Amino acid sequence: MPLIPIDWLATHVEVPEDLTPEQLAADLVRVGLEEEEIHEAEVQGPVVVGKVLTLEAKEQSNGKVINYCRVDVGEHNDAPGTGKEPSDLPSRGIICGAHNFEAGDYVVVSLPGAVLPGGFAIAARKTYGHTSDGMICSATELGIGGDASGIIVLAKGDDDEAIASLPAVGTDARPILGIAGRTLEINITPDRGYCFAMRGVAREYHHSTGAVFTDPALEQGLPEPNSDGYPVEVRDDAPIHGVAGCDRFVTRVVRGVDPNAESPKWLRDRLTAAGMRPISLAVDATNYVMLDLGQPLHAYDLDKVNGPIIVRRARAGEKLVTLDEVERKLGAEDLLITDTDGDRVLGLAGTMGGFDTEITGETVNVLVEAAHFDQVSVARMARRHKLPSEAAKRFERGVDPELGPVAAQAVVDLLVQYGGGEAGNEVFDLNNTVAPAAQDFPVAEVERLTGLVVAEDRIREILTDIGCAVEGEGEVLSVTPPTWRPDLVGPAHFVEEIARLVGYDEIPVELPMARAGGGLTPVQRQRRGVLRTLAEAGWVQVLSYPFVGVDTFDKQGIDDKRRTAIRLANPLQDEAPYLRTSILDSLLDTARLNVSRGNPAVAVCEASLVGRPDGVVPADPAPVGERPSEETLNGLMGAIPSQPHHIAGVACGAVSEAQAELPAVLWDWRDAIEAVASMGRTVGLDVTVVSAEQAPWHPGRCAQILAGTLPIGYAGELAPAVCKAFELPTRSVAFEIDSDALFGARGTEPAQVAPVLTHPAAKEDLALVVDESVTNADLQAVIRKAGGDLLEDLRLFDVYTGEQVPEGKKSLAYALRLRADHTLSAEETAGLRKKIVKQTKKKLGAELRS
Repeated sequence: MPLIPIDWLATHVEVPEDLTPEQLAADLVRVGLEEEEIHEAEVQGPVVVGKVLTLEAKEQSNGKVINYCRVDVGEHNDAPGTGKEPSDLPSRGIICGAHNFEAGDYVVVSLPGAVLPGGFAIAARKTYGHTSDGMICSATELGIGGDASGIIVLAKGDDDEAIASLPAVGTDARPILGIAGRTLEINITPDRGYCFAMRGVAREYHHSTGAVFTDPALEQGLPEPNSDGYPVEVRDDAPIHGVAGCDRFVTRVVRGVDPNAESPKWLRDRLTAAGMRPISLAVDATNYVMLDLGQPLHAYDLDKVNGPIIVRRARAGEKLVTLDEVERKLGAEDLLITDTDGDRVLGLAGTMGGFDTEITGETVNVLVEAAHFDQVSVARMARRHKLPSEAAKRFERGVDPELGPVAAQAVVDLLVQYGGGEAGNEVFDLNNTVAPAAQDFPVAEVERLTGLVVAEDRIREILTDIGCAVEGEGEVLSVTPPTWRPDLVGPAHFVEEIARLVGYDEIPVELPMARAGGGLTPVQRQRRGVLRTLAEAGWVQVLSYPFVGVDTFDKQGIDDKRRTAIRLANPLQDEAPYLRTSILDSLLDTARLNVSRGNPAVAVCEASLVGRPDGVVPADPAPVGERPSEETLNGLMGAIPSQPHHIAGVACGAVSEAQAELPAVLWDWRDAIEAVASMGRTVGLDVTVVSAEQAPWHPGRCAQILAGTLPIGYAGELAPAVCKAFELPTRSVAFEIDSDALFGARGTEPAQVAPVLTHPAAKEDLALVVDESVTNADLQAVIRKAGGDLLEDLRLFDVYTGEQVPEGKKSLAYALRLRADHTLSAEETAGLRKKIVKQTKKKLGAELRS
């Protein structure tokens, strides 16, 4: 994101002298440029201009000569007779070991409270028999280079001309030293690429405040292209979307540049303030103009280029060593700058130059490139090679195609003025750009889309101010967008600009009327219902990260088809490249995090999609820029993995803490099973629980949940190894169900409310002896079928194995509650009891325990 030094911004638009980064951020946010960060200055004040009044040199016991100075620092002076070390002069006493100054000279003084580079805080301190109430600074101490052996002398005491050019004693010295102050960094949305330049930000500041803006790209008197210009050809035989990779290419030549010439201090200071490192005059000039105008440029060593320059796509097997000295394998879509009849690659167009033709310390003749490249070509190339260069950032968001000649001239001027070069007569401009087309704009769209009532004159004024050419009058205007706004391609975009500059806060708030007959679907209501049920039972709904590493399968002991997971081609985190196949893959880590943070009780649940790639058939990528064929679409649909909706939960710790004479109640396996059962009851479906083995649950404490005969999930106690792997307490519990399967088994028909029977219930207890292999679920199913409509409730209250039952047998005792639309007689209850005993014996060999 770009940094906006206020003094640089002021070269294009009028700004108040006291403009702060905070106020600048407030002004820009009104037109949609959000503040990213305000960077504090590396040198924090007070760092001021001072005048040395007296200098007393004294040799110390170690042989070192130390100066005790009284320095006039203006409003920061101690009054006569006051301060750390009283004096008759309004000044401050400062110790200094340098000897390149004398009384009467003007110097830079950092006062107590200042912070210098490296976090060095200035404070008054006693040394060499005096109190030094500040520090006279060298260039190195301020982080601006130079000789560390001597301090900065702004003006000698007898140099009246230099003294006259200085600000008053006591004022901030950082501006005259080119030290960056606090700087605003702004966030640029993809459609506002022109704001990657001071030119664009200055324009937006003008829109926000009305300050006078002077467009630096409107310079006249540029030299005309001629036949002597350094030639360029575009041979793009594989344009992306039919758009040529380059539609404009300007070249200029500067000869005789002093390779040792430094960039002027003001230019280096501005580059540094904008977050860019100064390198050499030729490189700095191109970077400066790019940051100033928004046109990326490149400088070649003219003596190393064998023209003409040819812009083409890469060939199979080609490689290039870029400026960062990395050898890159080139792809067929890469757009290249080449020479030697296209055989030698000079650089990746609009992204990064090549190592062979870079500017060096011996370069005296410079070829300047200012081109306009296709946004898509540059964006794909930058991503393929992972080169998000400053040039690529601008090209992929859209660069003004009219900037090339102006930007190239600006670089030439800098090389001539500060490098002693001579501008060559060679001026080349390959220009195949197409001017933006006029668009019809119904002015009524402003009110229709935003509710704003804006006068036609005001609409014309706003559109003209952003650079559009507006013609016509009445209901429909003819609007031609400016070349730097490729995003303005329809009436809605013009409306957005009008709303932005009128002010979003002026848009009236009107709630739309909801259309009748809408609302939640049956499945949405079911999902909300079961999640509300879980919340009421103490489960807290969370949202965990859906991507996991292969280690999560190992820690859960999973060795079945759930290990087959989708790997992301470009994962957000290298350690988590897979899409989870169950909610527990990530929810267990969420529970671990809560436990590690000291949460005494954890009961978290999540409802989301999982990825099950079983049966997926890979498909070829769809073509870009056109509608795929039906065959391609069908192939893509076949490549989309199944994504069922699951609900899962993990719990451990105490449901309620121990209190006076009452023990703590802990989460256990029954709570996990009850969570699933309660979800079934919520949607009006009874589920069945049977014993099972499934990772990550304890082999002997895992239940499979059935909706009829359809398995929908598992619940129970986690295996000890899993608890250890995820750093959870032993006997932690979990459940996970396929909610799509649950709701599918239930269907979407409205639940039928059972009649409320007011007659008294009859109660019966049954203890049945069965083989140890018979499960509670099997026996309950027979009892419920035999009990029919009269059986209102069935509950297992005892399981017994011991001396009173034969070996290999067990006793299961049930409490039955019977109810009918009349008071049941003793004969009716006895008959039903007899029927149940008979059916359980017939089906499962059960015997009534005596």
